[in-house]
Amino acid sequence: MSTVNRKKRYSSDFKAHAVELVRTGKSVPEVAEELGIGTGILYRWTQSQRQTVQLVGTDLRAAGEEGEANELHRLRREIANLRLENDILKKAAVILGTPPPSKPAK
Repeated sequence: MSTVNRKKRYSSDFKAHAVELVRTGKSVPEVAEELGIGTGILYRWTQSQRQTVQLVGTDLRAAGEEGEANELHRLRREIANLRLENDILKKAAVILGTPPPSKPAK
């Protein structure tokens, strides 16, 4: 008996969508399971996409995209700091015996 090695073909749109999901912050195994593909394939696609971007350089970025990415990074860092400060204040309120502030009604 001979075995036929059939490779499943994926469209370039499907590959781009999968790589974009990884770029948004989801883990490769999580995206692979969600889309029903192997993690090795998805790692290869992301690596290939990174090499392509490095070869082309920053020409792929739209005007202002880098500034938006920097601002997003700064805002996320600020949110993390504010959450940390809020947790510290809640703990201090418990230690001092005052009730912690309740969340505002929406």
